[in-house]
Amino acid sequence: MAWIILIIAGLFEVAWASLLGETKGFTRLVPTLGFLATLGTSMYLLSVATRTIPIGTGYAVWVGIGAVGAFLVGTLIRGDETNPAQVIAVGALVVSIIAVKATAA
Repeated sequence: MAWIILIIAGLFEVAWASLLGETKGFTRLVPTLGFLATLGTSMYLLSVATRTIPIGTGYAVWVGIGAVGAFLVGTLIRGDETNPAQVIAVGALVVSIIAVKATAA
């Protein structure tokens, strides 16, 4: 169950990272409230997951999910420019996240 919670926490990290630009430096109320809500939820769920998952493992997976997810949101939804080298690097990150999970005790 802790791994499911960790994945959900990672998805909330994608949400807050994606909302950050919309806050325009925390000058827009609604996106800022959304950012704070998703950030708080992500951190809370991370703390719940790391009650049983070692912090180093949990944090690495959480950050990885957030990084890959934010990259995908940026490129697929927001139209951020990318190149083949970046796609390969993000693919390597996905493989690394899977490896961390697979080798966790």
